[in-house]
Amino acid sequence: MAEDKRELFKSLGFMSSVGISMVASTFIGLAMGYYLDRWLGSSPWCTLIFLGFGIVSGFRNIYILTERELKRQQDENSKNGE
Repeated sequence: MAEDKRELFKSLGFMSSVGISMVASTFIGLAMGYYLDRWLGSSPWCTLIFLGFGIVSGFRNIYILTERELKRQQDENSKNGE
C-alpha cells in the first residue's frame, strides 16, 4: 500500500513538472518577444517568433522529461525483477 502511494506521488510530481515546464518556456518566449518588440518597434513580429520558440522549447522539454521518466521506470522495473 505504501508503495502505491509513493508511486502516485512520483507520478504527480512528474506531471506537475511537465505542466510547469510547458507554461514557463511559453511565457519566457512570449515575454522576450514582447520586450524586443517594444525596444525595436517591430510589433508583433518578435512576439510571434519568440512565442513560437517558447512553444517549441516547451514541447522539447516535455519530450526530454518523458524520456527521462520512462528510463527511470525501466531501471526500476529491472531492479525489481519484473
